[in-house]
This record gives sequence, structure tokens and C-alpha cells, in this order.
Amino acid sequence: MPMDQSFVGRSYAPTPPYEVGREKIREFAEAVGDANPLYTDPEAAREAGHPDVIAPPTFAFVINQLGWEQIVGDPALGLDYSRVVHGDQRFVWSRPVRAGDRLTVAMHIDSIKTLAGNDVLGARGEIHTEDGEHVVTAYSTLVARPEEGE
Repeated sequence: MPMDQSFVGRSYAPTPPYEVGREKIREFAEAVGDANPLYTDPEAAREAGHPDVIAPPTFAFVINQLGWEQIVGDPALGLDYSRVVHGDQRFVWSRPVRAGDRLTVAMHIDSIKTLAGNDVLGARGEIHTEDGEHVVTAYSTLVARPEEGE
């Protein structure tokens, strides 16, 4: 069953704040193999002009994923997540994610298309501090493959 086209333009409420910790940043940097000292050494981060360690750019996906849970969990949309592959991801930054940030994400469905039998969902996650400062916009595309026989 195709996704409901009437969801284009739908916005979801911001998620509860996610507190970014130094250890989470360190673990993420280690997992992606990035030894940049700005991610692990507070003094190096301060020397570079940051108030604390910063996160690798793709760390924003951790916060964005919290918003995706709202979309995926919306049964009226008609998205079968068991058939989904990640099609695209990009970020537009105002500033880096920092240790100590308390971030929320508000998701918006920008597009739903059918291409070659696949449903393609484009969404945007607006990530802000809990005080309203914009940090990053995450643009994502999910591709839901059709059920066999469709």
C-alpha cells in the first residue's frame, strides 16, 4: 500500500531535549574512526574557539533519528519500515553540536513520491537547542521498497 500523499507538509512536535554528553561524542568519534582532538579534548576545543568539545558532523543523525521515530511510528502514514532503505542524508549547519547542548528536533515531511514502484519519502529535521537556537537542519530520504508482487 503506498504512503498517504496527504502527509506532505505535515510537521511533528519537537522531541524532548537530548542532552549531548562528552562521552557520547567520544564514543561516536571512535565508532566512526575520527581521531580529531576537537571531539575528545576540551582544551583543544577551547583553543579552536569552542566552549567545549564538539561532535563529528554526522553525530546530528543521532538527534535526527529521534524525530524519525515519530514519522515511522505514525500508522496513518502507511510506511512499512521493514521495507525501508536509507536513500540520502545531508546537513546544513548553523554551528557544530557541542557537549552540553540540549537539542530537540522537529520533523517535517517535505515530499512523498513513487519512483520505479518504490515510495520515496523526503523529510527535514530542524534541530535546535531547547532555548530555540538553530544548530542544524538534517535532510533525509527514505526509500520503501514495494511488497513482492506489487
